[in-house]
Amino acid sequence: MSENKIVHFIITRQDSPETAPYTQEFKIPYRPNMNVISALMEIRRNPVDARGNQTVPISWDMNCLEEVCGACSMIINGKPRQSCTALVDQLEQPIRLEPMRTFPVVRDLQVDRKRMFDSLKKVKAWIPIDGTYDLGPGPRMPETKRQWAYELSKCMTCGVCLEACPNVNSKSDFIGPAPLSQVRLFNAHPTGEMNKAERLNSIMGDGGLANCGNSQNCVQSCPKGIPLTTSIAALNRDTTIQSFRNFFGSDQA
Repeated sequence: MSENKIVHFIITRQDSPETAPYTQEFKIPYRPNMNVISALMEIRRNPVDARGNQTVPISWDMNCLEEVCGACSMIINGKPRQSCTALVDQLEQPIRLEPMRTFPVVRDLQVDRKRMFDSLKKVKAWIPIDGTYDLGPGPRMPETKRQWAYELSKCMTCGVCLEACPNVNSKSDFIGPAPLSQVRLFNAHPTGEMNKAERLNSIMGDGGLANCGNSQNCVQSCPKGIPLTTSIAALNRDTTIQSFRNFFGSDQA
């Protein structure tokens, strides 16, 4: 049965950032347990479209192939998701593949996620250390805090939540839900908490927390099930307290 079964793809392609997008159809033999990535690899091995015309291989990003790196994000049948975990058997045909439009298209399904990484730099999403020498054991986190902080640490910077968010677009400088959630994560760390005020102030201006429209698309689309809206709600409280401290002054850390 699988030898005669065909998988039909309609793929949005773009030769360069300056050229217009176009669609191209491909039909490949079905294999059990095939995912979108393996289908794209099959097309790359034999780049012939549905009309039998030779074409150039499709360009896309991938790395780990097990939903850890976040590189293979694309729009599959109208929804942003990871192509490594998108099983052909669970998708309606024809399967439509498009690049995420929140980010600039490099070529075909490959996009430039620099916007996300710049936002992580803006909010200082890291734990600063004093040199590279051994500082000894660090402060311990309470187990209850560690458990919910671990959920936030699952973020793989895939960009799916930014693609799903209506407030992240070419006319907005909103940093998006993923960087905001990372602010909460690193502020929860006993060492990272020393820079808590700096991180909160970075999201209190243009493009920050106030630009969130609370559509909650992000938490519904996140491949890792990260409670993004919970983080945003917690940050609303933290930034309110921080704004009072900025205005009245505080001798507390």
